[in-house]
Amino acid sequence: YTLETSAYPREHELLKELRKATVQKYGNLSEMEVPVDEGHLLSMLLKIMNAKNTLELGVFTGYSLLTTALALPEDGRITAIDIDKEAYEVGLEFIKKADVDHKINFIHSDGIKALDQLVNDKQEFDFAFADADKSNYVNFHERLLKLVKVEGIIAFDNTLWFGFVAEDEEEVPEHMREYRDALIEFNKKLALDPRVEISQISIGDGVTLCRRLV
Repeated sequence: YTLETSAYPREHELLKELRKATVQKYGNLSEMEVPVDEGHLLSMLLKIMNAKNTLELGVFTGYSLLTTALALPEDGRITAIDIDKEAYEVGLEFIKKADVDHKINFIHSDGIKALDQLVNDKQEFDFAFADADKSNYVNFHERLLKLVKVEGIIAFDNTLWFGFVAEDEEEVPEHMREYRDALIEFNKKLALDPRVEISQISIGDGVTLCRRLV
């Protein structure tokens, strides 16, 4: 209902084209892309924050990346990290059509390695979006807290993991259990972390917003 009523009618035409191209190339794997309603949430959040310098960890074909680039001002900048350059290049065509490619610095790298380099370089961001290896979310979180400024936002995607975080283990398909277990532990750690204020939102596959406090 939400998608048909308020999400699809307001989807940017190039985002729609990118979504279709992703389905065409990747089939069921296109589910890794951020859903349209979550894209609207991220876009509005970035505008409310007046974000200018953002970080994206895990790009795939770039639906959330293009969403972010469209939401940022002309002088906005995005550092985008992914180990899969081929998938990123699927979306690059649409990013260029939207004339926002100048906002993006793509780093073809493992997430931890790239984050460590950014920490060493003393980079600072207004907002970070993590949608990569779920088993590494705890490690990402520690590094992102050093990169996102106080009062900035870190968003973690897929924190409900198809609802399996609320299911007994025997009810979860075996190939989904590793990330399910990792996300259960991650969600518990976030709930107890005094360094952030959190809000876990049941949009898409679950997204948790963390506002850095210290």
